[in-house]
Amino acid sequence: MTTPPPALLIAGHGTRDEAGAEAFRDFVRQLGRRHPELPVAGGFIELSPPPLGEAVAELVDRGVRRFAAVPLMLVSAGHAKGDIPAALSREKERHPGISYTYGRPLGPHPALLNVLERRLEQALAGTSGERSDVTVLLVGRGSTDPDANAEVHKAARLLWEGRGWAGVETAFVSLAAPDVPSGLDRCAKLGARRIVVLPYFLFTGILPDRVRRQTEEWAAAHPDLEVRSADVIGPEPELLDLVMERYAEAVKGDLRMNCDSCVYRIALPGFEDKVGLPQQPHFHPDDDGHGHGHHQHGGHSHSHAH
Repeated sequence: MTTPPPALLIAGHGTRDEAGAEAFRDFVRQLGRRHPELPVAGGFIELSPPPLGEAVAELVDRGVRRFAAVPLMLVSAGHAKGDIPAALSREKERHPGISYTYGRPLGPHPALLNVLERRLEQALAGTSGERSDVTVLLVGRGSTDPDANAEVHKAARLLWEGRGWAGVETAFVSLAAPDVPSGLDRCAKLGARRIVVLPYFLFTGILPDRVRRQTEEWAAAHPDLEVRSADVIGPEPELLDLVMERYAEAVKGDLRMNCDSCVYRIALPGFEDKVGLPQQPHFHPDDDGHGHGHHQHGGHSHSHAH
């Protein structure tokens, strides 16, 4: 008798933006349709239904005893390092007999860099000029985890290498500096005359909408510069394929996760107090449509073995 492959559980961040939440849910449905051989379910850590625990219960009700969980996140910050493993541990206690493996976040991956390049080309459609005249501002979510913020800088560098842009600068919409206006100021000071602001987000939501709004406000105050906004990555075939690649890694145990600069394992300057702290699930203060401040999250510990 052939043992069925582990099911696939997609773990999302969550947003109070219904369009963004529905984009995630539709993405999970697309994965299920593309891979009828696998039970597929998805849930959120916070803010949006269904919660991750409900998605696990759905799989258990379908007879699943083994699954691989993939965080649908671009960088490994507090949610991927702490909150999701904590939630999965709770579900293992609630459903005795289940087992799981945990995959790694998505980016930066060459396939996603190609989608980002396509978004830039779409933003520039109908304009004249060369790539060498265009400066890109890649805007990440922002985190209190320096490792996560460094991953956005890595994505920016990989997007710049060999693709012909004048430069790729980095900014964050929340929790980390520079913010979007400061990032645009930097582009201008470096001599940029044409700028494309590129949100480093999978789906639409409150924070990508804020990036676009802040970009429009800055552009209105600088009419001498050409400033355009690109779209989020979206449910492209490359993203669907990449999730399955992360699933396969998790099933095989080939995770290759980088812990060399993890603030929860290594004492980095200014973050020494975070090493080894217990799990404290939290919400992202800027994703609920209310706060705009830079608030500290609780600490996290994490493990790559389950």
